[in-house]
Amino acid sequence: MTPGEVRIIGGSWKRTKLKVLDRPGLRPTPDRVRETLFNWLGQDLTNWTCVDAFAGTGVLGFESASRGASDVLLMESDAALCSVLNDKIQALKAQGMRVQRGDALMGLKSLKLSSVDVVFLDPPFDQVSLMQEALKASVPTLKPLGHLYLESAQAQTDEVLLGLGLEKRKYLKAGQVHAHLLRKLP
Repeated sequence: MTPGEVRIIGGSWKRTKLKVLDRPGLRPTPDRVRETLFNWLGQDLTNWTCVDAFAGTGVLGFESASRGASDVLLMESDAALCSVLNDKIQALKAQGMRVQRGDALMGLKSLKLSSVDVVFLDPPFDQVSLMQEALKASVPTLKPLGHLYLESAQAQTDEVLLGLGLEKRKYLKAGQVHAHLLRKLP
């Protein structure tokens, strides 16, 4: 890959490149971590509803749509990143994908209850309280037994997750990234 690009690794848009703007704290999820994540979730996300909060490059949302997700919402506060995301959606003629510019926390809180199959959370690593608030805001949006994927600077404890109504299903540490696949408790 050339600097400033990340590629979709699976599904109908496999090998499609996404532009990566130079932004402080922007860390596209590495290929290896995405491959593991979509092995955990299953490669076929047909008819899933997905939310990529703190979307950045939108790679997790595009990976989901590439694998059949029918409703993918990319939440991003940076106007330039939103423009790049919208351009790629148009270039791919991606049905069911949309960008919502603004605060991800407010966006999560505005979603319909029990309406989302998976929420992808990758907030800035230096804002731990934001991550905790985003976790709290995400849980009510999840369908029964829905999934939440979290990237953070440290591993999340079972005690904290259970207090939020989540259970840890899978975990991976890759470099500085702690990747968690969580599931909403019934």
